[in-house]
Amino acid sequence: MLTGWRVREWYWGGYARKARVKSEWLVPLPAGMSPQQAMAIGTAGFTAMLAVTALERHGLKPDAGEVLVTGAGGGVGSIAVAILAKLGYQVAASAGRTETHDHLKHLGAAVILDRAETTAPAGKPLVAERWQGCVDTVGGTVLAGVLPAVKYGGSVAACGNAGGNDVPANILPFLLRGVSLLGIDSAVKPMPERREAWARLTRDLPLDKLDAMTTVVRLDDVVEWGAKILKGQVRGRVVIDLTG
Repeated sequence: MLTGWRVREWYWGGYARKARVKSEWLVPLPAGMSPQQAMAIGTAGFTAMLAVTALERHGLKPDAGEVLVTGAGGGVGSIAVAILAKLGYQVAASAGRTETHDHLKHLGAAVILDRAETTAPAGKPLVAERWQGCVDTVGGTVLAGVLPAVKYGGSVAACGNAGGNDVPANILPFLLRGVSLLGIDSAVKPMPERREAWARLTRDLPLDKLDAMTTVVRLDDVVEWGAKILKGQVRGRVVIDLTG
């Protein structure tokens, strides 16, 4: 299977029935995972697993308090919620669309927050410590608002920029609380880390919940479903059946 490596950005092959790619880009399908499940996980789920792994390496523990997931209704966010919940973390899910709240609770979120609740008040470089860690899929002002509430020694895994590339944050969370900002790249991640992440996905992602949130559509329906995604009308994961 293949995710990332700039396919569809720098290389032809997106939504092609067949494509010639470099062998060093390919990861063997893990035992116990179907091709449909692998593609439902896709780049989004792979990114979520990398983010969780990075947080764990920086001290994230199930018994150390809440973990925030921003943009939890999206692809990366929803799978991050499911992984963290299965691993025993208390997950707080921040989502802008109220219609995703029941879905996030089903995935294991203990607390659902409106996006405004994760934004630090203007002029407050630090607020009360709450999050031991965060998977941030939004960036921009959302990431800037999360940092002041991260606990001492906590970390934020930044893996998205839907909210913009500019982060109007101050430096005090890093200087006074030792907060770490971890950049997550999934496009050209080296192969050993890819294999580790995919192996963990078979164990740490509840595949029954993945199946329940996956919709399979035909190749002819890509344009229609692409428009729905851009309008925020799609929940869960969409897999394209290239044979239909």
